[in-house]
Amino acid sequence: MSYEAVIGLEVHCQLSTESKIFSGSSAAFGGEPNSHVDPVCLGLPGVLPVLNKTAVIFAIKTGLAMNCRIAGHSVFARKNYFYPDLPKGYQISQFDEPLCEHGYLEIQDGNESRRIGITRIHLEEDAGKSIHAESFVKSDETLVDVNRCGVPLVEIVGEPDIRTPREANLYLTELRQIVRYLGVCDGNMEEGSLRCDANISVRPAGQKELGVKTELKNMNSIRGVERALEFEIARQVKILEEGGSIQQETLLWNANTNEAAPMRSKEYSHDYRYFPEPDLVPLSITDEWIADIENSLPELPSARRRRLAVEYGVPEYDAAVLTDNQALADYYEEVARAAGDGKAASNWVMGEVLGYLNEHNLNLKDLKVTSENLAALLKLVAEGTISGKIAKTVFAEMASTGEQPDTIVAAKGLVQISDSSEITGHVQQVLADNPTEVEKFLAGKEQVVGFLVGQVMRATCGKANPKLVNQTLRDELQRLRK
Repeated sequence: MSYEAVIGLEVHCQLSTESKIFSGSSAAFGGEPNSHVDPVCLGLPGVLPVLNKTAVIFAIKTGLAMNCRIAGHSVFARKNYFYPDLPKGYQISQFDEPLCEHGYLEIQDGNESRRIGITRIHLEEDAGKSIHAESFVKSDETLVDVNRCGVPLVEIVGEPDIRTPREANLYLTELRQIVRYLGVCDGNMEEGSLRCDANISVRPAGQKELGVKTELKNMNSIRGVERALEFEIARQVKILEEGGSIQQETLLWNANTNEAAPMRSKEYSHDYRYFPEPDLVPLSITDEWIADIENSLPELPSARRRRLAVEYGVPEYDAAVLTDNQALADYYEEVARAAGDGKAASNWVMGEVLGYLNEHNLNLKDLKVTSENLAALLKLVAEGTISGKIAKTVFAEMASTGEQPDTIVAAKGLVQISDSSEITGHVQQVLADNPTEVEKFLAGKEQVVGFLVGQVMRATCGKANPKLVNQTLRDELQRLRK
């Protein structure tokens, strides 16, 4: 029997506000343990929460970018549960009246696109962090850092529309790109600012009834989510094929062993005893405010990919790579406009620029090659002043020193040789030095031309115009054939 997976993802995004959602202490990542705290996030008696307006704006931006309906009236609730890193004993969240509902994301896999529904996006506060035994001498010791308590989150609850781990990867990649473009979340899964839980069940292919679901937690990368889903699908299918039944439970993913282990039985909403937060009035959003926020949205990744393909004539794959983040897309467009050649700019940004950044473990902001200087380098190639091979040498020097390309070319004497008489002299010398290869050509072996071109380029230290070398060489060989 063949089986089909049904997957729904719940994604928590820490919002990039300066202060926490209900108090004024810092929401910055890191810091000394328990240093970003205040009476509100600690839940001390007599304190009252005050809602962070920027967090609301960021949540609305996220909802609009993900095609949600923004509720004019939403309500905060208390989600009650006990855990050592939750000092109040409850979490302020939204339950039955969330801020954003009924949205979707489009994912693209090759030539096929699919729409993944979004049930809701709501605001809530984060809990703290428990630091367990492996960090300490005593094996039974756990310490608590409450710096994260009260950091604003949006929880993006997806519909169970995902069918494969690959689709989950594409969905998370698109979602993370969007929140980064919006500037509402840095999307760093390794720091926990974007976290994903997965609900998954399997059923016989063609069956409409859903199977029993499990929940996967503790996945700290998009690839980790994909691997965890692959594991859990295989585990559930194996149980069913052996005549067993799936237990509804929460599983913790272990990236080191590529296995998931039971954590607890799966909770239901009634386990949290939700009730309206008595210290916060309902949140009212006007149509005018929504319109103002919508007008402030940047061009989103999917729209930018489409525009780059049309405006600069680059393939869809190139457009996807170039729009991976907003800074890279901006850099590419600046180069393409200044150079007047979208495809050449794409080749260089994807090849030399990204290659250099990866090799040296740098961010784009650390690159010494400005978009203006890269465009100037491409113009030198297009004008025939330097060859493509020499241009790569010049780029390496630019990346090291930040110098302009024409300055490097002049200082190192790298101007391309395009004088036909000079090139003819080099060609004739190479032919005289390689009589065996010439005989092979005259006997019909065309492939020796490549070898002879290489010899001319070596003789000129790579500065000869390759097109002119190739044509001159063929002319001379044809003359000898006659």
